[in-house]
Amino acid sequence: MELRTGVSKQDIREQIWDYMESRNLADFPRPVHHRIPNFKSKKTLLVPTPRLRTGLFNKITPPPGATKDVLRKCATSQGVRNYSTPVGLDSRVLVDLVVVGSVAVSEKGWRIGKGEGYADLEYAMMVSMGAVGPETPVVTIVHDCQVIDIPEALLEDHDLTVDYILTPTRVIATGCERPKPTGILWSKISREVMGKIPVLQSLRHREKQAGKDVTLRDEPRRLLGASSQQPAHLSAVRGPRDPPLPEPCPAQGEDGPTGTVCVGNLPRDARVSELKRALRELGAAPQRLTWQGPRGRALLHYQAPASAQQAVSRLQGLRLGAATVTVALARRQRASDLPGGRVQEPQPDCRPAVADL
Repeated sequence: MELRTGVSKQDIREQIWDYMESRNLADFPRPVHHRIPNFKSKKTLLVPTPRLRTGLFNKITPPPGATKDVLRKCATSQGVRNYSTPVGLDSRVLVDLVVVGSVAVSEKGWRIGKGEGYADLEYAMMVSMGAVGPETPVVTIVHDCQVIDIPEALLEDHDLTVDYILTPTRVIATGCERPKPTGILWSKISREVMGKIPVLQSLRHREKQAGKDVTLRDEPRRLLGASSQQPAHLSAVRGPRDPPLPEPCPAQGEDGPTGTVCVGNLPRDARVSELKRALRELGAAPQRLTWQGPRGRALLHYQAPASAQQAVSRLQGLRLGAATVTVALARRQRASDLPGGRVQEPQPDCRPAVADL
């Protein structure tokens, strides 16, 4: 298939979509415009969550004795909802092979997606969490008409390349030497996108604590050297004469829905401003915060139990200084358990925190 000269990425997408739609070449979805055209053997299948709204991966787990028809359903969006479990950032999963959709691809391994950037971002996030490396092969499956010459000038640093192209008639080893993304390019991500993807917020917070530049595309950049040194209180090392470690969130009271979350194990030199900033960055800012710094903990008050549960999920693995904080839903105390029989605000709970999605 020949391309017009002087084209843009969107020109290429439209030409491929028009050609495939006019010749009824795509299996599904239909119509094919603005979609990735679609043309398995006892392998563990991880699929990205749609638009990364609830996490990065879902692990497909077919029911015992699944037939071929059931396995086909497992690969659909409905199957993902029915037969999968979320895979968190701390799962230490290793991906052996990446299969990515494409609208157009060249024999050199250069790829064009549908223009939303999710495949490039998913790969960059996998790099950041250690799931893939430079030797992990990337494969795309397309129709022959989607294999075209793509001008190198259209490629950007964050674009994912492919190592193998599978078509109905050929297997193409691209031998692509262009480097793949080595992580997330935060300068390419807007605050609007960041606000829609909780798992991306978690990764950004981790990389910020590791000292990386995580300035977003539409954020003002700090002056050079303004953040080159961490405050002394963030890197302090506890000595043998230090006071006892902060309190975790102990169990108290009776079960019952509550909109309060306990954050425990706060460093003794932690500041409430640090915690508030981390909560904002992770999309878990509460309506009200009760600071109990001397006791090494804080209570986060949310409007609804569901919001509190979501906060527990988003705050997993949060570090302040050198300490990883504990996070748990609080419980309400019975009036009979309290001096004078008065009901107080929810108290901390030592139940295991919910795993991140």
